[in-house]
Amino acid sequence: MFEFEELYLVAYKKERASSRRLAKHSAISEHAALVRTLEVSAGAQSLGEFVDVRRKERARADEAQSQRKQARADALAARLNRPVMREAFEWHAWFDGSAYPNPGKIGIGGVLESPDGERMEISALGGHGDSCKAEYLALIAVLEAAVLREPRKLVIHGDSRVVIDDVLGGEARSAPVLLSYARQARELIQSIERFGNVELKWIPRARNGAADGLSRGAVVGGG
Repeated sequence: MFEFEELYLVAYKKERASSRRLAKHSAISEHAALVRTLEVSAGAQSLGEFVDVRRKERARADEAQSQRKQARADALAARLNRPVMREAFEWHAWFDGSAYPNPGKIGIGGVLESPDGERMEISALGGHGDSCKAEYLALIAVLEAAVLREPRKLVIHGDSRVVIDDVLGGEARSAPVLLSYARQARELIQSIERFGNVELKWIPRARNGAADGLSRGAVVGGG
């Protein structure tokens, strides 16, 4: 049986809406309603086959979108013909979360870098859950480390478009299963913004190697 969070992430918007109506009118759980809805969409496929197809479809779409964004960024950089310079007071952070299997044991990784290049690394277990929960816990860990240092400007990099879009989209647009993590992350961001500025930026997974390695290392090292 698939976890609700995993099914929610592969379901289309109309399927989520249909499952909520089904749960409301049939007095069954949202999880059971979503399973039934996706089984109808799957047709002759098993639910497992259907979820696998949706995962691959989403991965292809995410990759295509990331390539388009990277191409636009490269084109802009070429037009400007100058390197991107950090401001003297600018902190940078990277976060990544892993779940093995998915859902499974969570590892979180993060790097916080001061304007003078001093680096703090985060690598820890985060309990049990899916990859979205892992990514959120990693972001929260980085924010908790940053808030103690009162940065005037903090640029946070992550390769989870789901989490970054969720945080930036506001509470009204947050996925219900991620709402508590989104609230915690936004509260930490607001704390930092009392004395500085925070930016969240998506980057390709290939450019997030340090945080990725720390999250995977936490799982391996944690036994």
